[in-house]
Amino acid sequence: MKTQIKNFCLLVLVSLGALLVEGYHPGVEDDAVYLSAIQHRLNPALYPHDFRFFTLQMQASVFDRMMAAWVRITHMPVAVSELLGQFLAALFLLWACWRIARLCFPSRAGQWAGVALLAALFSMPVAGTALYIFDQYLHPRAIATALILTAVVAVLERRAVLAAVLLLGGVVMHPIMGAFGCSYCVMLWIAGRRAQPSARPAVPALAAALVLPGWIFEGPSAAWRQALATRDYCFLSRWTWYEWLGVVAPVFILWAMANYARRAGRPAMARLAGCAAFFAVFQLAFACVVLLTPSLVRLVPMQPMRYLHLVYVLMIVLGGGLIGEKLLRNRVWCWLLLLVPLSAGMFLAQRALFPGVEHIELPGRPSRNPWLQAFAWVRSHTPADAYFALDPDYMELPGEDYHSFRALAERSELADWVKDTAVAMQVPELAPVWQEQIQAAAGWKNFRKEDFLRLQRQFGVDWIVVEGQGVDGLTCPYRNGAVAVCQLEP
Repeated sequence: MKTQIKNFCLLVLVSLGALLVEGYHPGVEDDAVYLSAIQHRLNPALYPHDFRFFTLQMQASVFDRMMAAWVRITHMPVAVSELLGQFLAALFLLWACWRIARLCFPSRAGQWAGVALLAALFSMPVAGTALYIFDQYLHPRAIATALILTAVVAVLERRAVLAAVLLLGGVVMHPIMGAFGCSYCVMLWIAGRRAQPSARPAVPALAAALVLPGWIFEGPSAAWRQALATRDYCFLSRWTWYEWLGVVAPVFILWAMANYARRAGRPAMARLAGCAAFFAVFQLAFACVVLLTPSLVRLVPMQPMRYLHLVYVLMIVLGGGLIGEKLLRNRVWCWLLLLVPLSAGMFLAQRALFPGVEHIELPGRPSRNPWLQAFAWVRSHTPADAYFALDPDYMELPGEDYHSFRALAERSELADWVKDTAVAMQVPELAPVWQEQIQAAAGWKNFRKEDFLRLQRQFGVDWIVVEGQGVDGLTCPYRNGAVAVCQLEP
C-alpha cells in the first residue's frame, strides 16, 4: 500500500513538472473549436452567427458534452475545469505509460525513466504532422491517447473486453486517434495469438471496414481545395528531409528495440516494439495511398500521417526505459544530466512560441497581452449576439500568440485564415462559407470605414477588432496600446 501511494505521488509530481515545463495556454490553436463548443453547450445563446464552425466538427466527439456536463454538475467555472482537466489528462497519460513500462522493465529506473522522458518531451513536435506529444491546452486527443495506452495494457494482459471498452472510449473522444489505437491494438492482439494454432485470424472480421462509402469519390468543391492547400501536413511532397527522417527513423528504432527485447527474454517489450514498427510501416503505406491518389482526396481529412503520434509515444517510453536501465540506473547525477537540459530546452522553445503571454495562463488572472485584454473587454461589454470581424490572419500577428477570439471573447466572428481554414478542410460543406468570408476580408490592413460598412451590409457584422487606435469615423469604446474595439453603427 505504501508503495502504491509513493508511486501515485511521484506520478503527480512528474505530471506537474511536465506542465510547468510545457506551459498552459487555453484558447490557442485547436482550442478555438473545443472551448467554443463547450461554451455553446453551456449557453446556446452564444455564437448565433458562426456556431457551425465548431459544432459540425464536434459531432463525432463527446468531449464538449462531457466537459459541459462536468461544469453543470460541479458548478466549477469552465476555465478552472479546463485547467483541472489538463492536469488530470497529463496524469492519466503518464499513468498509462508507467503501466506499460512496468510490463517491459523490471527495474524502477527503467520504469520511471520512460515516464520522465515522455513528460519532459510533452511539447516535442511529431515529425511533419503539426502535432505535439501533449498540447498546451486540454485536447481530447490527450484523453483518447491515455485510453488507447490503457487499452494496450489490457491487450497485453489478455483482457479483451476491457480493451474494447477503452478503445471505444478513445474513438468517441477523438475518432481519428481512436481509429489508430484500434488498428494498433488489433495488431498487438493478433501478435499475441499467433502461437496458438486454434486461434482464428481476426482479419476477416475487419472486412466490412473495406467497404468505402460513395461520398469518398464525390468531386470536392474549389473552396474546399483552397482550404486543403493551406495544410502542408496533408501533402507529402511538402515535407522536409528532417520530417521524413522523423517518419522513417522510428521504424528502425522500434525494430532494434524489438530484436533486443527478444534476445533479452522480454516478450512484452518485444511484442510492443515489434507491433509498433509494423504498425508504422502499415500506416505509412496506407497514408501514401490516400495522400498520393487524386481520386481519394476526400479521405485526406482523416490525416493518415498522424498515426505517428502513437508511434512516438511508444518509442519514447520504451527508449526512455532502456536509457534508464543501461545508463541512468540509480545515479542521480545522470538523471539530472539528461532531464534538466532537456526540460530547459523545451521550456525555452515554448517561451519562444508564446512570448506575448504568461507561461502558465491561470484562470482569473488578468493577462498582460493587449489582444487578450481586448477579448476580455468584449466578453464583458458586448451583447451575446454581437458579430465581429477581425483581420483573417489575426492569430498569426506578432504578440497575438495564436489565441482564438471566438473561444476567449465568446462572440461570433467572421471566418479566419488560420484555424477556420483547418475546420473548412475537415468539414467540406463549410468551405464555401469560409471562402466567401475570407475573400470579403482580403486586404484588411488597408480597410477604411467604407470597407467595414461593406462587411456589415454583406454579413451583418456590427463590431470590429483592429490593430492600432481605431478607425476614422467609427466609435471605438475600447482601446489599449495595440488594439481597438470599434462599433459599426446601423
